Amino acid sequence: MKIAVASVGTEVGGHFGHCEHFRIYTVEDGQVTGEELVPNPEHKPGFLPNFLGDMGVEVVIAGGMGAHAVELFRQRRIETVMGVQGDARTAVEQYLKGELKSTDAVCHHHDHDHEHHSCGGHHHGA
Repeated sequence: MKIAVASVGTEVGGHFGHCEHFRIYTVEDGQVTGEELVPNPEHKPGFLPNFLGDMGVEVVIAGGMGAHAVELFRQRRIETVMGVQGDARTAVEQYLKGELKSTDAVCHHHDHDHEHHSCGGHHHGA
């Protein structure tokens, strides 16, 4: 299976669509067997879920993401784990142990802070 982590450097990125790159981890028998760095191609609506899905990604880990992206991943049967912070590889290892819990941190953008929005303050909702 493949797990994608939206990341900035080696840390989990605060917002899925605006991360620097995706760290794609290959997992076999519950262990990480490979890591690939894929630059974020660009942020346009509806593109990234298919981009990652077409690579065989089954799980996406991020600090937060928009509701539209969550729904597109759901349609492709790709699990999303949000509200995650810290080292990307550690997050994957915690996920594999069943220790990583999603907070369903869906990002809501507001015009007044759109330019500097890091999705640090998450709003919880369906």
